[in-house]
Parts: sequence; structure tokens; C-alpha cells
Amino acid sequence: MTAISLEGARTLFYKEVLRFWKVSFQTVAAPVLTAVLYLLIFGHVLENRVEVFKGVGYTSFLVPGLVMMSVLQNAFANSSSSLVQSKITGNLVFLLVTPLSHWAWYVAYVGASMVRGLVVGLGVFLVTAWFGPPSFAEPGWIIVFAALGAGILGTLGLIAGLWADKFDQMAAFQNFIIMPMTFLSGVFYSVKSLPPFWYEVSHLNPFFYMIDGFRRGFFGVSDVSPWLSLGIVGVAFIAVATLALRLLASGYKLRP
Repeated sequence: MTAISLEGARTLFYKEVLRFWKVSFQTVAAPVLTAVLYLLIFGHVLENRVEVFKGVGYTSFLVPGLVMMSVLQNAFANSSSSLVQSKITGNLVFLLVTPLSHWAWYVAYVGASMVRGLVVGLGVFLVTAWFGPPSFAEPGWIIVFAALGAGILGTLGLIAGLWADKFDQMAAFQNFIIMPMTFLSGVFYSVKSLPPFWYEVSHLNPFFYMIDGFRRGFFGVSDVSPWLSLGIVGVAFIAVATLALRLLASGYKLRP
């Protein structure tokens, strides 16, 4: 990127971070509360009935899943809602007249989405860890999969924001694609407990590898090898990033 584009990306990134932080009660506190409610309900009901990993209580098992789920959902929500809101209010034109490259747009929107996702995830962890203190067996995997997961969902949010012209279209993308893939990825269970057909289907879901690799960092055990998860998640990130950059470079649904 040129110096002008780099400075513009930094400014746009700051604007996007400030946008969600100014309403942090809604964008940060509310998702943390939602995750705590999930933990209280599922943890209370299943704590003494389910043991996924040997020696790991169900509540402790659930904490990393809820953290990663919060990271993914909020990273997606940040970039998608920002773009759709800009389209509806008409202020997107002020960005179109700037000399920002498509790389600058991508870095700013996805970077801010990653910040929101990771901030919410950290908040969820700090609160839920009181109920089921997890260990840190291999912390490197925690950092890698949290960053990659936030990047992928921030990019998917950017793609959804480019495609959608109004909030109900964006909500449909989230409700029929993002939410099912998140909830069916092993947040609340191990895929090894599923019937054979659904076990195989789960392995087609890239969200499963994000959460399984992330959980590996806490307990040192996982349903699949973390290196396999890293490879699949890395390929998924490259694929969605390439698509998003091509859409931005072509001005898809940005220019009349």
C-alpha cells in the first residue's frame, strides 16, 4: 500500500474501532452476558452428566467453546453491520471519493472486526473462567486460532456487507449461514458423541476446526490434530480473503 493508503487505512480502522466502542454496552457487554447465560444453563444441567475429555468438567470444557463462539459472531457482526449501515445512511460515498485502495478497506474493516471479536472473547473468558477455570496446556494454539477465526469471520462479514443492501438481507446471511455453522461446530459438545453421519458432516464445517484447535490450547487434547485444523482454517482464510479483495477491487455493490 502507498503511504496515503496506509494512513487512510489507519484512520478508517480507528473510525471502525471507535464506532463499536462508543456503544460498548451493546457491542461488548451484551454478548458477554449472553455467553454467561449459556454457561449457567448448560453448565448447570450437564455438569454432572457429561464428561467430554477425561478429567475435564463439562463447565470447563464449555468455556473455550463459548469464548470462540463469541469471537466469531462478533467479528462477523462488526464488518457486516458497518457496511450495511453505511449503505443505508448514504455516507459510504465519503469513503468512495478517498484514494483508499481495496487493501486499505480490507485491512481497516477486518482489522477492526478482529479487535471487536477478540475484546468480546476476552470479556467472555474473564467472566466465565470464574465458573470453570480452564488450564493453558498449549497457549500458542489459543492465540493462533483466535486470530484466524476472527479474521475469517471479519472477512465473511465484509463479504456479507458488500452483498446485502438492507439489514434483513444481512440478518438472513447471519441467521441461515453463520449461526448454524457456529452452533454445529462443537461449541457445546464433542463431535465424537454424534452419530456417524453427523460426525462426518461436522468435519465439512470449517468452524469446527477453529473451535477444536482453539480448545486444544486449553486442554492439550482435541478431536482432530491441531495441525490439520490449522491447515484447513488457513486455507479457508486465504479463500475468503481473496474473494473479499476481488469484490472490493471491482467495486461490487459499492459503485453505481
